[in-house]
Amino acid sequence: MPIASVVSRILEKKQTMKQVLTITLLLVLTLATFGQTKTAKDYGFIHLQFDYKSDKVDILIKSKKGDENKRKPLFFFCQGSLPKPLIKYDGKGIYGVFSFNPDSLAIKYHLVIVGKPYIPLIMNVKELSKSFDFIDSTGHYPKQYSDRNLLNYYVDRNLKIIKYLQRLSWVSNKQLVVSGHSEGSTVAAKMAISSHLVTHLIYSGGNPMGRIMSIIQQDRATENDSVQSAENDIEYWQNVVQNKTNMDATHGDSNKATYEFSTPPIEYLRKMKIPVLVCYGTKNWCAPFVDFMRVDFIRKGKTNFQFNPYIGTEHNYFPLTKENKPNYDLFNWDKVANDWLKWLNEK
Repeated sequence: MPIASVVSRILEKKQTMKQVLTITLLLVLTLATFGQTKTAKDYGFIHLQFDYKSDKVDILIKSKKGDENKRKPLFFFCQGSLPKPLIKYDGKGIYGVFSFNPDSLAIKYHLVIVGKPYIPLIMNVKELSKSFDFIDSTGHYPKQYSDRNLLNYYVDRNLKIIKYLQRLSWVSNKQLVVSGHSEGSTVAAKMAISSHLVTHLIYSGGNPMGRIMSIIQQDRATENDSVQSAENDIEYWQNVVQNKTNMDATHGDSNKATYEFSTPPIEYLRKMKIPVLVCYGTKNWCAPFVDFMRVDFIRKGKTNFQFNPYIGTEHNYFPLTKENKPNYDLFNWDKVANDWLKWLNEK
């Protein structure tokens, strides 16, 4: 065979191989693109990881677009109870990471929220329980989460995260707002009494008499002669106190978690001298205890507290219907957050 023909065939084979490699590479890249899991950045957040003891902790920062590197103070939000991923999504999009739209607060602050221990940062709601909790293969909360689901764990972890963040160039140390809703209000309050760095506290939807009183009050509202559920709650509390270091969380929170979160936050709220904003729905089961604290603090002449009652609303600021059920069509969280910003601007 002439040399020219041999060379021609070799070149044809090389060209064919080059085309095959190109097509294969394009297929790989296309499949990788379609299979990619979205990141926190795709949803508009800065994602940091922090080493706390032996744990990897997920931190999300929400900043005004374009202000990510602008020096601003922190607004640290402590989320409520249960092992929920920070970013939850479905085919329509993302669920709210914060309870409220953070845009108005982001004008003045970098907003911070921290994930629950050993709970995935991002998950499709199809993979979660009906209430969006993360459940392991045994049908329970992950043991690594339950072992760390303690008030003192959250307080110490969060304060160390704040010290880490305040060393970053885009964080101003002139002000530090710590806020929390529901269980997060207890975490936020103990953070505020434990650290001189906190300059303002927002205590939302919390019970100043502790978790067990919310449980009892909630059941008192629905019990009757045949179903005395609140009496069972008090028996449960007796067992918790007698076994307050027990970490068995098979049926929910461990005794240790219930005991820590049931220590009345009013014990350290009354010692605070920084500005404190207390927000609550007047139809929330903890409202009578917040009203008591309000009346007591007036009697004691404490002027650093402001109370914002949201009349006729429940735990998450939804108004109640005539059937005494939340009207989810009326979303008040953004109004609540704007009231927070107004209070902060005045302070």
